Amino acid sequence: MSTTNLFTEFDPISTKQWKQQIQFELKGADYNETLVWESPEGIKVKPFYHYDETSSKIEADAPDKPFSIIQNIFVHDIQKSNARALDTLKRGAESIRFTLENDLISIEELMRGLPLENTTYYFHLPFLSIDFVNKINTFTSNSQAGVSILIDPIGQLEKDGNWFENLDKDVEKLQTIASNTKNPFLVISSGIYQNAGANIVQQLAYTLAHANEYFNRISAINHPITIEVAVGTNYFFEIAKLRALRILFNTLASEYSHNFDCHIIATPTKRNKTLYDYNVNMLRTTTECMSAILGGADAVANLPYDALYHKDNEFGDRIARNQLLILKNESYFDKVTNPADGAYYIETVTEQLAEKALELFKDIEKNGGLISQLIEGTIQRKINENAQKEQELFDSGHEVLLGTNKYPNKNDHMKHDLELFPFVKQNARKTLITPIIEKRLAEKVEQERLSQEQ
Repeated sequence: MSTTNLFTEFDPISTKQWKQQIQFELKGADYNETLVWESPEGIKVKPFYHYDETSSKIEADAPDKPFSIIQNIFVHDIQKSNARALDTLKRGAESIRFTLENDLISIEELMRGLPLENTTYYFHLPFLSIDFVNKINTFTSNSQAGVSILIDPIGQLEKDGNWFENLDKDVEKLQTIASNTKNPFLVISSGIYQNAGANIVQQLAYTLAHANEYFNRISAINHPITIEVAVGTNYFFEIAKLRALRILFNTLASEYSHNFDCHIIATPTKRNKTLYDYNVNMLRTTTECMSAILGGADAVANLPYDALYHKDNEFGDRIARNQLLILKNESYFDKVTNPADGAYYIETVTEQLAEKALELFKDIEKNGGLISQLIEGTIQRKINENAQKEQELFDSGHEVLLGTNKYPNKNDHMKHDLELFPFVKQNARKTLITPIIEKRLAEKVEQERLSQEQ
């Protein structure tokens, strides 16, 4: 039997007809009060979305190849980091993100024996050194390795409160690097906004303003810019966030004749991760990685379930990597390009997020730009206000983290398992600006529970 015209057997139903039927089923209850809810970004979410009232004016592009699985490696011991990179690539990782401790590390030793074809190596530099970038450039010129250098002076300012040196010198060094490097060299470390409690509109607007500072201050950026994002737990909104981010970035970049698409690296947020009942973190990171992939991330670096309290370890890394391998090789998340395309709900939310973020971005620029507002403390205050609202929802039980503020296991003890300090670290010192502080929702509850353990 032919199914070509199967759906012509049924009469089309309009939005009006659906609403009438829903209103009948509600038996007098108010449609808007009962079924429409409002997100923290001020977006009213309806119970259904229909083609006859969906007229998206924007199109979200998607990467032209499947997402890459990233393994994070902090380089303290070169030989151990090299061996770990070799091992994780054999076990399914497709890219490596090295975070370098200092500029004394030998790139040749770190990269010895590593496969260079079809593998991207990211070098995250928590320092700003023209000489070291030149060393990476020399290595890649001789080896044809696929390398992206991740440098972000503005991200350094936001996290630390101070520049590497100062604004003028940092920008001058970036300009020198931009003029000489053949590798992508710039990253927008936007995950800090999400991890500190900013809502999605704020995250998008601040990321856009962050990029705009570099476009304004560096005369020519002739390489793709990497954007590191943190993905939260609001599944469909996070898909829409990444789609809106690519749209907004490409819109901004075109104004500067920057004809490269951004390269998005996504990592699950730390904000909703918990110390107690830590296995639930695996469920959280799985759905967050799904959002990242469906939203069009170019690469995904999963967060190990025990990252809050354990040092890097083989088991945690393997579980995190295997979550992505299952999504890619068993759930086939790499087989469809732009899978969210045509989903009326996601397209509508994408458009609304993009419009609201663009409005906020314009306001930031009108008031001096991101750096000026960081110095004034406006950005920190706005993030803190939203974070406090979310904290109040968690404290009151309206924002639920299973195993922590709902259905906690009173027999769960963690006091003797802590290899890392899992809470906000206080470091009183003089800084140019108040740093943006990343803080998890469960910290206060967890500290109280730890203090009561025997």
